Amino acid sequence: GSTRQRTHRTVQRILGETSLTPAAHLTCVEASRDEVDAVIDSYRAAGVRHIVALRGDPPGGAGIGGAYAPHADGYANATELTAAVARRGGFEISVGCYPEGHPESPSIAHDIEVLKAKVDAGATRAISQFFFDIDAFLRFRDRVRAAGVTIPIIPGVMPVTNFTGLKRMSAGCGATVPGWLAAHFDGLDDDPETRKLIAASVAAETCARLQEEGFADFHFYTLNRADLVYAICRVLGVREVKARTV
Repeated sequence: GSTRQRTHRTVQRILGETSLTPAAHLTCVEASRDEVDAVIDSYRAAGVRHIVALRGDPPGGAGIGGAYAPHADGYANATELTAAVARRGGFEISVGCYPEGHPESPSIAHDIEVLKAKVDAGATRAISQFFFDIDAFLRFRDRVRAAGVTIPIIPGVMPVTNFTGLKRMSAGCGATVPGWLAAHFDGLDDDPETRKLIAASVAAETCARLQEEGFADFHFYTLNRADLVYAICRVLGVREVKARTV
């Protein structure tokens, strides 16, 4: 909520100053329907054609996993927000999904029903919460497909350079931290360079296995470490498009 206008300005700069195609993140935290609709319309006017529709984390310092209360005149959840974006037309709409369960959800089955509702509301792609248990993600994929959901599911991959921070985030969002990952970072609190190498290795191995399972697209949670994600992309065979000279 507090960064909505900054996000809009950044997206406008990307459109105006680069050749990249941005996907604008949009939440309904602490905003009325009219305010959110105005942002959607302004994105369309700016040339944005892809919105990532998320409910957003609870405001007021509650953080991930805290109690959420919708705005009195706002959209109550991501499904309603997705429908609002779809009503305006002309947008590709990505939504979130949670392979190990949303922290507020009673079950994976309930999460899949919510995802189905988002699809019915207009979602065209789902981006997963970050995970390290690949088998759990693949089981979720299989259950989603068995439930009749056919939109692309993009794996969320987060290279880990700060294990203490990871434990805090994982506790809030429900992502499992395997023992083998903890062992990799044991004793490296004062060794950021080795942590960075491990982060790149684990993320690249995760992507390589998912490629074997048929996934070709990935969503990286960069945490402002673009250099690290750039290196991982190189490992995966992604290269820059060089400008042609005449």
